[in-house]
Amino acid sequence: MSLDTAGTPKPGRVLPTGSRQQYITWIALAMMTTSSVASLRSAPSMAVYGLACVFLYVVPAIVFLLPTSLVSAELASGWSGGVYRWVGEGISDKAGFLAVWCQFAMTIFYYPTLLAYVASTFAYVINPALASNGLYTAIIIVTLFWTGVFVSSRGMKAVAGLSSAGLILGTLIPGALLIVMGIVFLGQGNASAAPMEFSALLPAWTGIASLVLIVNNFLSYSGMEMNAVHVSSLRKPASEFPRAMFVAMGLVLAIFILPAIAISWVVPAENLSLTAGVMQAFDTFFAYFGFGWATPILALMLIAASLGGMLTWLAGPSKGLLMIGRQDGFLPPVLQRLNKHGIQQNILVAQGAVTTLIALLYAFIPEVSSAYWILSVITTQVYLVVYALMFVAAMRLRRSKPDHPRGYRAPALFVLCWVGLLSSAAAFLIGFVPPSQFGGGSVFIYVLIVGGGFGIVGLGVPLVILALRKPSWKQELTVDPLQAVVEEGA
Repeated sequence: MSLDTAGTPKPGRVLPTGSRQQYITWIALAMMTTSSVASLRSAPSMAVYGLACVFLYVVPAIVFLLPTSLVSAELASGWSGGVYRWVGEGISDKAGFLAVWCQFAMTIFYYPTLLAYVASTFAYVINPALASNGLYTAIIIVTLFWTGVFVSSRGMKAVAGLSSAGLILGTLIPGALLIVMGIVFLGQGNASAAPMEFSALLPAWTGIASLVLIVNNFLSYSGMEMNAVHVSSLRKPASEFPRAMFVAMGLVLAIFILPAIAISWVVPAENLSLTAGVMQAFDTFFAYFGFGWATPILALMLIAASLGGMLTWLAGPSKGLLMIGRQDGFLPPVLQRLNKHGIQQNILVAQGAVTTLIALLYAFIPEVSSAYWILSVITTQVYLVVYALMFVAAMRLRRSKPDHPRGYRAPALFVLCWVGLLSSAAAFLIGFVPPSQFGGGSVFIYVLIVGGGFGIVGLGVPLVILALRKPSWKQELTVDPLQAVVEEGA
């Protein structure tokens, strides 16, 4: 995720003489951003709030999505190399390593939640009762993840094309179906399972726990910094980038909000599964309209899109970590080794071992939705560290290097950074409060799992690596580190 995908020259490489800058339109950038951020996976977690999901999506969009987009655009237009370079230049190399580590480590918790969604969806193809079975979910997670590791370690580039089809196959078509069927369902005089009055736009206040699900929306919007690298490919970045981001934000909000509301129309909040909620809604709609045969087909569409995304991104963050590990000696030699296909297999295997242990949470926690939510919170906690460091680095760079060439300058940068920093800190703290939907469990156990997961993977491991770091770990590279990775595996 920290790789430069903008098509711009990377360190150590020079564009051929006479080559021309390849531009993209701001509309294309808006579509790219929408496809990389929008998903139906988080819809069930907000559908429990009915109309209030509008509030719970719009607020983080304003205080997190917008600052993240504009600030990362300035950083990307001035410094190539992704978050490691931004934080390294603005704070320190060690802080840069922590940022890129957290960007990698969050996937350790992200993939179990993604595959739990896949497992629950697949249950509607074979036996819907399995959707709430923790042992079944754990087996599916472990099996699919290690299959993904095997495929990625073979260096199969063909899977990359699956992500572009994922937006249409697994998001736009299913999302549009949910909305259309929901409108027809209500239009035929059926009552909504959730209140649709104007007063329902604000979530009911039963204490801070009633707003905890908003934390999940920060993760829903994460990844905007990846699209910021394309700011230099716009003809007029100063005017076109904000325009693209506002259009993308509108599309993302529509994809997030409308399907969530449609789900709330047919699945009562008390019966809604955070992993299988999308399929619960489709199952209900299809049964009502007499299209029960379509449920397995729709499930397979969602599964194909999710697995395509997993395979496409599985090696991305680990390759970024490998680049830093080799270039600046932040990883022990055993994790820097490549297989014959030029893939960082040892990093993937280590990641797989931890993911397998995490997957067992589903087997030992009785309620699958509880395990899913806990892992989603840990994922968000770890990733928020990246954004906090990014906002601090942006402010420091604006002060220390005000004349450094930037293709885009974010308006009111310091205001954006402080808003993003404070909202990230608030989301981080709220993440330790169990949501009202899971009030029956032990608060201590919840905090212990969330805090322990974040502390060990997010902070503990990188601190140990920095403490054990040796000069011999650094490899002197005379070419672009990423190119070296490819050449060694050739």
